[in-house]
Amino acid sequence: MKTRFLGTAELVGTPSVAVVVDVMRAYTVAAWAFARGAERIVLAGSLDDALALKARHPAWIALKDGAPAPGFDAVNSPGLLHAADLTGRTVVQKTTAGTVGALAVENASLVLCAGFVVAEATARVLRWHGAEEVTYVVTGEEGRAEEDLACAQYIAHRAAGGDTDPASYLRRAATSRAAHELATGVRRGAHPEDVALCLELDRFPFAMVAAPEDGLMVLRPHDGPTPPEAPGPGADHVSRIHVSETDKGG
Repeated sequence: MKTRFLGTAELVGTPSVAVVVDVMRAYTVAAWAFARGAERIVLAGSLDDALALKARHPAWIALKDGAPAPGFDAVNSPGLLHAADLTGRTVVQKTTAGTVGALAVENASLVLCAGFVVAEATARVLRWHGAEEVTYVVTGEEGRAEEDLACAQYIAHRAAGGDTDPASYLRRAATSRAAHELATGVRRGAHPEDVALCLELDRFPFAMVAAPEDGLMVLRPHDGPTPPEAPGPGADHVSRIHVSETDKGG
């Protein structure tokens, strides 16, 4: 299995299979949302898109990076979300790096979104799929985030069938810039348990698959080894309006 590790801005063309990695914190938060009962997560392209979706669907839960803001119900923190009751709810998620990475590869035949909490389940789907080439999108810090690269490399080794000791990968993540910023309060909208929750290896048994649904890019949990069929050529995709953001976050 050939692997590539690229930042979002380095993507050229559409990969066949993409694994979008955001450990701290987008896809740790997404996994916790599913564990707390969320039915699906809509990945928004901008804050304006997220607020527009919330306005059209008041019962949906909208979350973003950084400090709380009008119109949003929650922030992108596993520590602040992991006790919520989201049974049957739709979550709209907009983050600085993670959701941007997934939307950048929305036309891939298979898009998996991952962090350490779903690492083995993600590798299991990749092993079943048998893709000749997998592109790992390292979303944080323009592709240089050590926690995301470490997680991507660990999943790649596991997908290739390697008996890989996770300790060194988790150590790299634990000493990363993102971990330091979360622990010291540089990143707003954080909880003291965020770093520890992001480093819980294989906390959940499901992978997370993103695919277009009714014009939106939707993330869902996936328990079995068989990924869903790729969308047809006529599938709609979410329209995105890019806005400037000053909040730091995953």
